[in-house]
Amino acid sequence: MKEIIAFIRPSKMNATKKILDSLEVPSITAIPVLGRGNQRGLNTLLSGIDVPTQLLAKGRIMGMKYVPKRMLVIVSKDEDVDKIVKAIIQSNRTGYIGDGKIFVCPTDDALKIRTQECGDAAL
Repeated sequence: MKEIIAFIRPSKMNATKKILDSLEVPSITAIPVLGRGNQRGLNTLLSGIDVPTQLLAKGRIMGMKYVPKRMLVIVSKDEDVDKIVKAIIQSNRTGYIGDGKIFVCPTDDALKIRTQECGDAAL
């Protein structure tokens, strides 16, 4: 099993839900979060404007402290990870800074509380 954690733009949430539903992903947790990456919040200030990475690296451009995002958490079978990650990329990639990040982490086990099923059966 793997845990997929994706940070996406709030405006891409509906498209992401739609494509994940078409893949029959059984469960998704979506949480509104605030944060920032290397872009320092510039994606909301300079939407669509390419900022030289040298300026970002040196901290010469100031942006917002935090940017609203959605954090998606999906636990899936190992064989489904690639198609889920590709679907998230497909529905969120604009080519501009702030498109988001995806992390794939190993998950040792899962347990369904009601039935006490373990492993893939608990998903």
